[in-house]
Amino acid sequence: GKIDHHVINIERHGDYLGKTVQVVTHITDAIQEWVIRQAKVPVDSDEREPQICVIELGGTIGDIEGMPFVEAFRQFQFKVKKENFCNIHVSLVPQPTPTGEQKSKPTQIGR
Repeated sequence: GKIDHHVINIERHGDYLGKTVQVVTHITDAIQEWVIRQAKVPVDSDEREPQICVIELGGTIGDIEGMPFVEAFRQFQFKVKKENFCNIHVSLVPQPTPTGEQKSKPTQIGR
């Protein structure tokens, strides 16, 4: 997506000095830089930088396509310090009508 395109353009510009583009550092750094830029975008008429930024890391945790984002946020908590970072895991816990029992296995696997 946008992050991959951004990193490819940087590589083509020569900013990586001919080094091989790596998922962990180049892609994860680009994700973190994007978050930092987005966090500074004013969201209302006062045009001030927001105090809080909420980023949804959607998709299925564990899919190979999402792993660079998971790793980027794992690293990000150390970059911005733990007191400035909060990770919240939101998951659907279905309750099928026939049994009436909550099924928590998908949530257990997704942690």
